[in-house]
Amino acid sequence: MDGNAVPLPPESDNRTDPDGPTPDARELAAQFEDEKPGRELSGPVGVLVTGTTLAIGLLALWQVFSPLPQGSKFYLIIFLAGILPMVFLAYPADLRLPRRLRRTGTDRPTGAEGHPTNPEDHPTSPGERPTGAGTEARRERRGPSLPDWVLALAALVSCLYPVVPVALGPGGGGYDAFLDRQGLLVGVDVAMGTVLLVLLLEACRRTTGWILPAVCLVFLGYGYYGGLLPQSWPVAHAGLDFGQIVDGLYNSDSGFYGTPLDVAATYIVLFTIYGAVLDLSGAGRFFVELSAAAFRRSRTAAGRTAVASGFLLGTVSGSGAATTVSIGAVTWPVLRRAGYPPERAGGMLAAAGVGAILSPPTLGAAAFIIAEYLGVSYLQVLGWATVPTVLYYLGILLAVEIDARRSGVRPVVIDTTSAGRLLARFGYHFLSLFAIVGLLAVGFSATRAVVLATILAAVLSFLDRRHRLTPARLLAALSAGVRGVLAVSAVCAAAGIITATTTKTGLGPQAAALLVSGAQAVSSEPAVVLALTALLAAVALTLLGLAVPVTASFVIGWVIIGPALLDLGVSAPAAAMFVFYFAVLSEASPPTALAAVAAAAVTGGRLVPTMWQTLRYALPAYLIPLAFVVTPTGLGLLGIGGPQRIAVAGAVAALSVAVLAVAAGGWLPGVGPAGTPERIVGALAGLTLLWLEPVPVTIGAVLAAVMVAGVLVRRGSAGRTGGPSAQPPVNHGEERQ
Repeated sequence: MDGNAVPLPPESDNRTDPDGPTPDARELAAQFEDEKPGRELSGPVGVLVTGTTLAIGLLALWQVFSPLPQGSKFYLIIFLAGILPMVFLAYPADLRLPRRLRRTGTDRPTGAEGHPTNPEDHPTSPGERPTGAGTEARRERRGPSLPDWVLALAALVSCLYPVVPVALGPGGGGYDAFLDRQGLLVGVDVAMGTVLLVLLLEACRRTTGWILPAVCLVFLGYGYYGGLLPQSWPVAHAGLDFGQIVDGLYNSDSGFYGTPLDVAATYIVLFTIYGAVLDLSGAGRFFVELSAAAFRRSRTAAGRTAVASGFLLGTVSGSGAATTVSIGAVTWPVLRRAGYPPERAGGMLAAAGVGAILSPPTLGAAAFIIAEYLGVSYLQVLGWATVPTVLYYLGILLAVEIDARRSGVRPVVIDTTSAGRLLARFGYHFLSLFAIVGLLAVGFSATRAVVLATILAAVLSFLDRRHRLTPARLLAALSAGVRGVLAVSAVCAAAGIITATTTKTGLGPQAAALLVSGAQAVSSEPAVVLALTALLAAVALTLLGLAVPVTASFVIGWVIIGPALLDLGVSAPAAAMFVFYFAVLSEASPPTALAAVAAAAVTGGRLVPTMWQTLRYALPAYLIPLAFVVTPTGLGLLGIGGPQRIAVAGAVAALSVAVLAVAAGGWLPGVGPAGTPERIVGALAGLTLLWLEPVPVTIGAVLAAVMVAGVLVRRGSAGRTGGPSAQPPVNHGEERQ
């Protein structure tokens, strides 16, 4: 074996650095999720939570093949009654001050994620555990307190109240009686609905932080006090009394039990169970090893392995930060051996991790909400995401190739089994993924397809003695899958607060009119108005995504910003996917950029440069949504409009991505470095090409040719003079950009 060969860390080794221990990959991933880490429960409480999550999982599976006769809302009530109490048992109250506000004699100032408040001055070393992590871990291992049990009991009672056939004065009386009082709630109904409202806000605070509950309170305040606004204001409305608000939340199809919770209780829980089964069957490790084997002898083997691993691991994780940590724990030693600076490697890992949420066949949770909102099949949503996914990874791979030459990355031979042998021995892990797509194509519902794929993955696990899913391990996977949706279920139920308030007050059309008016104040040209509205919407969605989880960000964006795009003639698929992409990209957007923060923790790189590198790698994902919104030809990027439109849009967008990669990376593969003038021209060319109309595309192609000609001239001049641009630079240590 080559002396420079580097082995992948063994499966049991969770270190991110071979020279020193670092936090377990799962523990590290939990620190940078949209969701807070939960307790590690054991003893009777652990048995209770495990038993309850198993019951919920079995109910979700039963609902697929034999739905409850009372209807889907009845199922959602039972589902939430099982989920919400578990949130209070599994997640601590954590009412202490944020870590950035606490100082001890031995602690240096740290941010909310355990990083130094000034990352430029205090870089986190690869082997460094954030200060206070031991205390955090001990706190998480303590069992629920008495207030937690009280809240769990209150959640159980308030959730089950609509279905318990017990009369409580004029209230209660069972499910049918509760539905009959829609719009005419009595005092007991309002009291129980209020309790559930408060508990959902607290559950969201425990699982995601203060911001989403605060946003929900703003919407509630708008619903209650909106009637006091001057009626000349566009967002003014007649006002809602408290009983009307509770009725809209507790006893309607657009509140707690609306589409977001329906998606969590059907699609998300089943796909999470599938991911847990796939992970325990050894698929995650196989995907990483296959990625390494496929590129093990190429010059850019390290970078390609990280990117391919992110794409494949997305089928197991479906989370940007978690995928970033998973691939970083395995590939960072290889990237470092190849000579990648920590910041650049971190940007690559973060972009690859975010791609996991954007890539079929298991997109993020918001994709299922798109299918429900638009009344289309999940397979159709996957089709819309296919071309943008290809373009996204094209941009990342081009950036990897450019960085390898610009930074003088060394070839590294990865010591692993050949790809052919891995596929022959473990290629069966792909079968369940293919089964999902195949079953969807022949007309199966997404829920039935994923359940059958889960069964197939469990059966195939017996082909590997190390990972066979015995009954005990299968139950563990089922329980882990359901526990994985505790937080997202609370978020989805709380998102119903926003959708119900928006529906009852008419805020969506009013906000859309304001957004369009802002664009029309600049220009009356329809094309310019649409472009400016799309830009304003992109900025608003990005800022929103910095504050709330992806699922809630999509729901808010769809009900507030979606109508503005629809009013300007944008098709529903394009508007929905536009909102989806910018909601997801919050994980790559500074100043939060959870995936970049997680990558910096793995590599030990400085945080701010890592975020900027992530933006550079993820650039296509920010621009492609604008392309399919502003022009009709752009719909081809969603696979809409026939083969010719799809081919033209895909080819032009691919050229745009390639040109932008050269402009951002400063290197034209096969030629040499690009100077500042060429990079500016290239940036203009790439942006112009995204306006998919004949004249802009022609101008963009000419500018791209000018950029290439400029690089060729620069190379010729350097070759004649023997200047430094004739050869790629050699990297001698950590890059400081």
